[in-house]
Amino acid sequence: MALILNIETSTKNCSISLAKDGICLYLKEENNGDYSHAEKLHVFIEDALKSENIKATDLDAIAVGKGPGSYTGLRIGVSTAKGLAYAINKPLISVDTLKALAKSIRIEQGIIVPMIDARRLEVYSAVFNQNYEYSRNPEAEIIDETSYQNLLNEQSVYFLGDGAAKCKDLIKHKNAVFIDEKFPSAKEMAVLAEEKYQNKSFEDTAYFEPFYLKDFMVTPQKNKL
Repeated sequence: MALILNIETSTKNCSISLAKDGICLYLKEENNGDYSHAEKLHVFIEDALKSENIKATDLDAIAVGKGPGSYTGLRIGVSTAKGLAYAINKPLISVDTLKALAKSIRIEQGIIVPMIDARRLEVYSAVFNQNYEYSRNPEAEIIDETSYQNLLNEQSVYFLGDGAAKCKDLIKHKNAVFIDEKFPSAKEMAVLAEEKYQNKSFEDTAYFEPFYLKDFMVTPQKNKL
């Protein structure tokens, strides 16, 4: 049984929740189309604590979406979570962002493919069964017309996330189901963080780093003539 603050900033959705025993008590999130996490995150956390009339020291742990996702978003979320966990001397928990995204839907049959937008036609993705167990681990992949054909020929495949949105025009199959307007959220982190808390699956606060999945690339500026 734990009171956990959950932080998810791996996409344009800036999201925090307070959860007790895996049940979400408070949720605040905003997706305004850009990465405003640096301005929003601390305000959201303060609002959450005030709303539930608790102090940061009342928390039992801090959980953060570990990625994959936006380099900048992950850095902001993880640095905030680490700083808070260190300040109140409470455990740090990391939650798989793609698994949290997958848990935003329920299916009876088929598989779930959460996708987070990377660059151009590249996405961060994984494959889960209906019990949210990995069928394929997270990876960065470039989507084309042949992507997931083998799986689609066998069963329904549910695509969701901002990465899936840009794949609609490429993946054309009767078994492809696209779920709109889904982003990784601190709401779905609640149960996953509670499970890790009960198993004492904690991170080393000083050395923990986000799961970027691939190296951050800096695009050089063009020389101005």
